[in-house]
Formats: sequence, structure tokens, C-alpha cells
Amino acid sequence: MNQVRIGLIGFGYWGPNLARNFHAIPDCDLSAICDTNPERLQKARGLYRATRYFATVEELLASDIDAVAIATPARTHYTLARTALLADKHVFVEKPLAMSVTEAQELVGLAERLGKVLMVGHVFEYNPAVRHVKKLLQEGAIGDVYYLYSTRVNLGRVQSDINALWSIAPHDISIALFLLEQMPEQVSARGARYLNGSVEDVVFLTLHFPGGVLAHVHASWLDPSKVRRTTVVGSKKMIIYDELAAEGKVKVYDKGVIRATDAQYGEYQYRLHSGDITIPKLPLLEPLRVECEDFIHAIRHGVAPATDGHNGLRVVRVLEAAQQSLEQEGRPVWL
Repeated sequence: MNQVRIGLIGFGYWGPNLARNFHAIPDCDLSAICDTNPERLQKARGLYRATRYFATVEELLASDIDAVAIATPARTHYTLARTALLADKHVFVEKPLAMSVTEAQELVGLAERLGKVLMVGHVFEYNPAVRHVKKLLQEGAIGDVYYLYSTRVNLGRVQSDINALWSIAPHDISIALFLLEQMPEQVSARGARYLNGSVEDVVFLTLHFPGGVLAHVHASWLDPSKVRRTTVVGSKKMIIYDELAAEGKVKVYDKGVIRATDAQYGEYQYRLHSGDITIPKLPLLEPLRVECEDFIHAIRHGVAPATDGHNGLRVVRVLEAAQQSLEQEGRPVWL
């Protein structure tokens, strides 16, 4: 096929980043942009003069585009994605895929029945640093994985319609599922509402995986420092992935605890091991560009993208279970 004609819905917080990347891909034509805010459309016109502009989704879907990218508030994702699929369009939707498992399942099933690509914006699964960490885990470089924990906090971009769990934590949930290649058996979450009393500004989420592996996520928009960090602790080595690090986003620590049996008394003895810190060389790629290219490739070649609808559904399953636990003051919820 010729260039894939993309229509972007939403030119607010994240939409401009999607527009910039789709516009730069040779096999893609940023054909149309839709936003209900005239000021945003005017801003887009100044950047992409050959693109058509629409004030309503209905007008955009009636045009000759092949696919849509949805970058709107989370609670609109299901309705817009469903409408676009029924209009015979391929769909890329930012995280989360939907606000319930039922909605996410419907979208996945609908895309499969209609033969359309459904992709979710779990951009960190395209991050060279995260992919390198996964490669290390697959190679057994750090031994058995004991646990991992992520911190994704900042002061700002406060939400009023969804809490920090649904707004921020999907990134770290997708990273955990991507690295461990399995679903958790149990989820628990605690949080607190400090600003307006309607949504949680801070959430502490714990995922229990098979084999005793734990994953913990701290998500908040009410924190003094901006932190984007994941730590993986193994039986032989440990890894820190720091997205905000100017250099060395991945550091592998040759550290651990060695357990041995005392020859005289037959009791366990523990010895701390501390070796070198290794900083691997990573390719200089923008994850969002790689993600957008995967969507275009999937459409052109009729294959599933890495973060397809099933990938998005798995994350929504965890989110829904975590929300149930949150509403029950941290009571564990089995998946």
C-alpha cells in the first residue's frame, strides 16, 4: 500500500508528540487532525500546513484516512476507539486502552472481527533501555529475579477525572509485565486523596507474581522531585533503569548476597558481594518514534504490533484489580 493516512484525535498534552513523529515517518501521511479546541487547531495549522483540520470526530472519520491515533482523556478512549473501529479505521490509542476489562475486551474482539490493527501506547516497551534490561533478564545475567520496584512521581499535571493509578501507573505496570513476561497472581493497592478529595493523588501498588516475585509501584503527582526509576534485584546482580539520567540510563550492579553453609555448624552464613558497576551502551532512539513506526508497519504488513490490544487488555486487568483493592483499603485482589 501507499502511505498510511493517519488522522490524529486530540492535540493537547500528548497529541503534538504523536503528530511530530507520524509526520516524520516516510510511510505515513499525517492527513488530518481533530480537536474541539480552536486554539489547539490553530497551533497545529502553524506546524502542518498540508494537513486537514476538523472540529468533530465525525468529520474526521468520514474523511479518507486509513487509521486514527487517539490522544484524548482516558475516559474517552473506549468510545472513540470503538467508533473508529466501526468506521473501518485502524486504531492507535494512548494508555490506558479503556477504563474497564469489559470495555477493553470488547475493543480487542471488535478489532479482530473487523481485521483492524488495535494498538496501545505503552511507549516504554519500545524504550532501548527497558528492552536492554529485558535482554539481561532473559539471558539470566542477574540470576533469579527477586523483586522490582518503580517510582514515577512529580509535582504537577494534576488530574481531576482519574486518579494517579490510572493516569501514571499504567507505564510501570506495562514495564513490569514486559520484563517478567507473566501476569501477577494477586494485586493490592493503597492510596490517598489530598487535593480535591475525589481522586487519589498518590498510590502504592504491589503485584505478586508466580514464583514469589514482587513488583512495587509508587505513583504520584504530589511529590517534590521528578523521578522515573525502576530497580530490579536479582540473586546475582541488580539493575537500575533511570529514565531521567543524563548518562547511563541503565546501570548493572555486580552486587548481591551469597548464602553458604557453615562447614562446622551446618548453619547458613551470608556474605555480601560487591563488584563492578557496568553501564551498557544503548542506541540513541526516540521510543515514541519506534512505537509510531511499529503501528505503521503493522498496518502495512498485516501483523500485530508489539503493544497490541491484548497487551493493553492485560494492563487494564491489573488496573481494574488494583482499583478494587484501592476501594477496599488495600485488600488483596486475585486475578
